[in-house]
Amino acid sequence: MVNAMIKNQISLSKNQKIVLDYIQKIKKPVKAYSILSGVKKSGINAPPQVYRALDKLIEKGKIHKIESQNSFIACNIGDCATPHAVAFSICNQCEIVTEINDQKLFKYLSDFKDKSGVNFKGYNLEFFGVCDSCKAI
Repeated sequence: MVNAMIKNQISLSKNQKIVLDYIQKIKKPVKAYSILSGVKKSGINAPPQVYRALDKLIEKGKIHKIESQNSFIACNIGDCATPHAVAFSICNQCEIVTEINDQKLFKYLSDFKDKSGVNFKGYNLEFFGVCDSCKAI
């Protein structure tokens, strides 16, 4: 298990490691231009460099895109086996984003077919509500 994690880290390019480290440090969704601003001292100076790194990190299951916010967040499950099949809960008040890891939900969605019989191979679900901390206020 440890060897697989080390191998996965080694397979990252320099720019991917820099971008991933930055996103993991922030610990909340961050937009691409904020990432660029935060990693310029590390030698990443152009938007295409950030976007290429983000695309590869998504592909490798290291980060996810929060579509409604056009932002990116580190995967909190580890290395997602299905990086294009994710679900999040987002608080409408404080905007905290939590990755959902519910096997019943994922099993249901993997078996789900639409009216034309299409099975879905990917999804990016975002559920909105109010978190317990904001309810208490």
